Amino acid sequence: MMEIRKSKDRGLADHGWLRSLHSFSFADYYDPEHEGFSDLRVINEDRIQPGTGFGTHGHRDMEIISYVLEGALAHKDSMGNGSTMVPGDVQRMSAGKGVLHSEFNDSKDAVTHFLQIWIEPDVRGIAPSYEQKHFDEASKRGRLRLVASPDGREGSVTIHQSAFLYAGLLDGADRVVHKLEPGRRAYLHVARGAVTANGESLEAGDALKVVDAAAVVLERAKDAEVLLFDLA
Repeated sequence: MMEIRKSKDRGLADHGWLRSLHSFSFADYYDPEHEGFSDLRVINEDRIQPGTGFGTHGHRDMEIISYVLEGALAHKDSMGNGSTMVPGDVQRMSAGKGVLHSEFNDSKDAVTHFLQIWIEPDVRGIAPSYEQKHFDEASKRGRLRLVASPDGREGSVTIHQSAFLYAGLLDGADRVVHKLEPGRRAYLHVARGAVTANGESLEAGDALKVVDAAAVVLERAKDAEVLLFDLA
């Protein structure tokens, strides 16, 4: 089974300082047909205007992944962490029993464009934790690079769930086949550009749900940046 989620059908929240597109139900946007996919709960495509951002707020029992596409994102949290994320960085924050954090665009003239991703954990009430790693373009060019996994394999950040997140930069003759183990499913999100996935043409913001398939095949790409979730 395959199902396309078109970019134009996502929920939209425009607060002036923040423009956010929701792939799944989030905040004031509710769509009973799109409340998540397996343990994947949120993919928000956010654009934060210069000099603005999310003030200090709390989370509990969620694996929160940030993936910057353009600009920079400054992070501070109640665990004492402080960092600035740039394109290529992947940040994982396990909210656990509770954490406070803020995210800001400190630039005077550049918009920050990033993806905010939430995955439901397989454990609750753990101590909150934080991790950030950089994955350069070369490591994602023409392939799917593992950037998040339950065991931190291949240098990926570690999440508390049987979920694997891959990032890829594909173009031209690039062809990538990601095999799925029996009983697992995939969610492909196209962050930029265009790509054909299992014969379906997708553009920026589009997504493809894949269930009961042996593999996800990516080809005929044009300046594409993709995120592939391999889920239980």
